[in-house]
Amino acid sequence: MGGKVQISKVTQDGRELALRICGENDICGELTLFTDAPKYLLSALILEDAKIAAIRKDVIEKEIFHNPKLAFEFMKWMSDHFRKTQTKFRDLVLNGKKGALFSTLIRMTNSYGVHKDTGILIDLPLTNQELANFCGTSRESTNRILNDLKREGIISIKKGKILVHDVNYLRQEIGCENCPAVFCSID
Repeated sequence: MGGKVQISKVTQDGRELALRICGENDICGELTLFTDAPKYLLSALILEDAKIAAIRKDVIEKEIFHNPKLAFEFMKWMSDHFRKTQTKFRDLVLNGKKGALFSTLIRMTNSYGVHKDTGILIDLPLTNQELANFCGTSRESTNRILNDLKREGIISIKKGKILVHDVNYLRQEIGCENCPAVFCSID
């Protein structure tokens, strides 16, 4: 796979929780292996031109049974995926709206950050609504918190891209446990 694909959960009333952005060589489908009559709960949105390969469920299940190397690699990937998801939900649930946004910004610096003289540029243009969707908050709450961060000089925003001037401030505010970047990411 190449490009970027956003995986989200959209509720019946139209609210969205963006869960991750998949990139090149990522597995971006739902984990419904070895289940009878799986129900698909997530949505995918292509964010930029992408090439995607599909593998039928029965084919991958059969191959996992017969190929120990594949089974091992798939179990490692699932374990990492579960750890990322657990830390993400920990941050969203335990840190409130502000902490959820701070955690999301930290994760985005780890996934899309480009180090500059004045901070870390999140090289992914995002609207405030898109950012709010990653935090499970409203656009209005996200706007208010972003404006506070801009006023305090913690971030600046140009052309939809956020420059984080003081990522340590964000980490300190949420009691960051300094997880490895591989688990503290948006992908």
